[in-house]
Amino acid sequence: MGGCEANERKILVGVDEGDESMYALSWCLKNVVVPQNSKDTLVLLYAQKPRPIYPIIDGATVSDEPKIRYILMPDVMETMDRYNNELAESRMEKAKRLCKEVHNLDVKVETRIESGDPRDVICQAAEKLSADVVVLGSHGYGLIKR
Repeated sequence: MGGCEANERKILVGVDEGDESMYALSWCLKNVVVPQNSKDTLVLLYAQKPRPIYPIIDGATVSDEPKIRYILMPDVMETMDRYNNELAESRMEKAKRLCKEVHNLDVKVETRIESGDPRDVICQAAEKLSADVVVLGSHGYGLIKR
């Protein structure tokens, strides 16, 4: 036996709009990813927050209590979705560039864009992918702001 074989690892990195996620990715590339281990798979995950719903109060009812309705015009929803998709793609491209150009690592990189609350999406993805390592950036909030 000439040496020990490197194990295949799935490394999940959360990517968002903040610089903290890029710093976390950079840290991961320097400290977690093994350049000689071509079996490592780096999974970049962007959790796209659901579209907000804006309530309006409809006072044009016969009853004593006004009805609360939720409306968003189709063109407004389409614009919001397009913006969110472009933002997600832009951040993922930046993350992939960081992997290839800045750190010049030859590691398999997968990207995933999921919709939902980032806390839930990250946990579900880690479980579904059987991630060996999960790396997230920190905004530096104290216990009160979390």
